[in-house]
Amino acid sequence: MSMSAARERLVVIGGDAAGMSAASQARRLKGPDELEIVAFERGHFTSYSACGIPYWVGGDVSGPDELIARTPEEHRARDIDLRMRTEVTEIDVANARVRARGVDSGDESWTSYDKLVIATGARPIRPDMPGADAPGVHGVQTLDDGQALLDSLARTRGRRAVVVGAGYIGVEMAEALINRGYEVTVVNRGSEPMSTLDPDMGRLVHEAMEGMNITMVDDAEVTKILTGEDGRVRAVVTEDAEYPADVVVLGIGVRPETTLAEAAGLPLGTHGGLLTDLAMRVRGYENIWAGGDCVEVFDLVSGRQRYIALGTHANKHGQVIGANVGGGYATFPGVVGTAVSKVCDLEIARTGLREKDARRAGLRFVSVTIESTSRAGYYPNAAPMTVKMLAEHRTGRLLGVQIVGREGAGKRVDIAAVALTAGMTVEQMTALDLGYAPPFSPVWDPVLVAARKATAKVRAS
Repeated sequence: MSMSAARERLVVIGGDAAGMSAASQARRLKGPDELEIVAFERGHFTSYSACGIPYWVGGDVSGPDELIARTPEEHRARDIDLRMRTEVTEIDVANARVRARGVDSGDESWTSYDKLVIATGARPIRPDMPGADAPGVHGVQTLDDGQALLDSLARTRGRRAVVVGAGYIGVEMAEALINRGYEVTVVNRGSEPMSTLDPDMGRLVHEAMEGMNITMVDDAEVTKILTGEDGRVRAVVTEDAEYPADVVVLGIGVRPETTLAEAAGLPLGTHGGLLTDLAMRVRGYENIWAGGDCVEVFDLVSGRQRYIALGTHANKHGQVIGANVGGGYATFPGVVGTAVSKVCDLEIARTGLREKDARRAGLRFVSVTIESTSRAGYYPNAAPMTVKMLAEHRTGRLLGVQIVGREGAGKRVDIAAVALTAGMTVEQMTALDLGYAPPFSPVWDPVLVAARKATAKVRAS
C-alpha cells in the first residue's frame, strides 16, 4: 500500500459507543492511506451496550457476547489500530500527544496525534465512606463491572442484596437481582425512586416495586458499609437502621470521567463534563473532539447545559465526530432528555422538564395528570397508565411528559419527544394524526388526552 506523505493520525481515547462510532465513521470517509486511526481501550471489551448489563445479570441475556456490537478483531479488520487493555494516562495538548500504559504490562509510551477524540465515558459514583471498596460492593458501568458482579454472585452463599440508589440503574438492578432469587432492599436518598420523575410519578414506581416484593427504603442516607471477618460486605448502615447484605450494588449515578481532560486544561462545565460546540469539537481547541458520557449536552427545552449519560447520545456524538474528523460536516443540536426504563412489567418514561427543572429555568407552567389505558378499554389486556404533562403558562408550549404504566406505556413518550423537538404547543398536539386501532390505543391516545387537558388548563390560566 502506498502511504501518502500527508497521512494524518487520529487518536481515540475510549473504545465504546462514542469512541468507536467516531473511528468507524471517520474510516468510512477516509481510507488508511489518508488517515491512520489509533484507539486505546483500558478494558476487555469494545462497542458494547452498557444499558444491557442489568438484563445480562438478571438472566434475560445469556452472556456479554450478545451485548457487543463490534469486537476488537472486527475493528482491526477495518484498519483501526485498536489497543486493548491500554490506558491513556496523560494528554499533552501542547505537543499533540498522549501517554498510554499497558494495564497488564505497565509499559508506557507516547503517541502523537493530528486529531484527538476523547470518549472516556463515565464512572459510577462511589460513596466516600468506610467499606465502599470492600469485596461484594459493585458499580455497574462497564462489561468488566458486569462480569465482576456475576462472579461475586456466584461466590456468595447468602441471598440478600442491597441496592444503593433508585435511579435507572438502581431499579433495573433491583429487578435483575429479584430474577436471580435474591431478597432485595433498595436504599434511596430521595423521597421516591426515579428522581428523574416528579415525586408524584415516582410514588407509582415505589408502589409497584413494593408489589414485586422489593423492600423500599426512601429518605435514607447510607453512612457506612460493614464487612465481615473475611473482609467481604455484610451490611449497609443508614442513620436509622442496618440492612444485612451479601452483595451491594451501587446505583447512585455516574459522573463524567474527565480526569485526563481536566489535567490537560480542557474546559469543563458545571456538571464536570467537557464542553463542546455543535460539531462536538472541544471549545477552544481546533483538533480535539469529545463525545459520549464525558461531555455535557445542550437542553433544547430549557436552553441550558445538562449532563445525561445515555448510549443513544453517545452513538450520535460518535457519528457527528467521525463525520467532522473524516472531512465531512455534521452537528449535534442537543437533547430533550428522553429516557425509558422498566422494572418487571412496569414501564417508566420521561422527556423534557420536570416541575423543578421548569422552576429552575424560570418558566411558569401548568401541569396535568390523566389516567388512561394502553388499548381500547374493552380490548383484552388493556393496561392502565398515568400520563403527566407540563405546558408553559400562556403560550402552551409543551415542556415535559412523564409516563408510568404497564405494557405499551413507555414508548409513547416518543410522541412527546418529537413534539418537544419541534417546539409544539399542547394545542397543536391535540390534532396529531396518530395510529389508532383498538389493540394499540383508545380512540384518543393517552398522550393526546393529556394534551387536551393541558390545553384547557392553559386557556384558563
